[in-house]
Amino acid sequence: MPITKAKKKEILDRLQGITKKESVVFVNFKGLPVTDTSAMRSVLRDSDVSYFVTKKTLVKKAFETSGVEGELPVMEGELALAYADDLIAPAREIFKFQKKFSGNIKILGGTFEGKFLNKSEMEEIAQIPSEHMLRGMFVNVINSPIQGIVMLLKAYADKKVATQS
Repeated sequence: MPITKAKKKEILDRLQGITKKESVVFVNFKGLPVTDTSAMRSVLRDSDVSYFVTKKTLVKKAFETSGVEGELPVMEGELALAYADDLIAPAREIFKFQKKFSGNIKILGGTFEGKFLNKSEMEEIAQIPSEHMLRGMFVNVINSPIQGIVMLLKAYADKKVATQS
């Protein structure tokens, strides 16, 4: 059933809001069962990632006026957009589902900080650890030299105690 002009205008308005996001992932979802789709949407919602299924022609039209640099990636099959205020979350969450539902969900490309990126570039972004994980890694890097000094001092103290006995 064709979409009415009023509905297309409403969708286009929403898409133009989405084009202003710093990070948008173009997702192809083919043959994904409804139960898996519902589960995926629930996990995305919990991660504050929005997921919007739309028509490719409307996406192309919305991005023509968005000011995003570069060339729009090739979009084949059914199309959905994943986006969030967090720069990396949409790509990271969709990448997890791409691994889980291999063949049924694919990252086609996206936008990141005002530029179009292809599939491989978006997958690289998806593999960046979360902010929480990066903080943990940073603390570990800071703690490592301190821990080494403490172990050295303890060994020196133990040796000193052993020579006095």
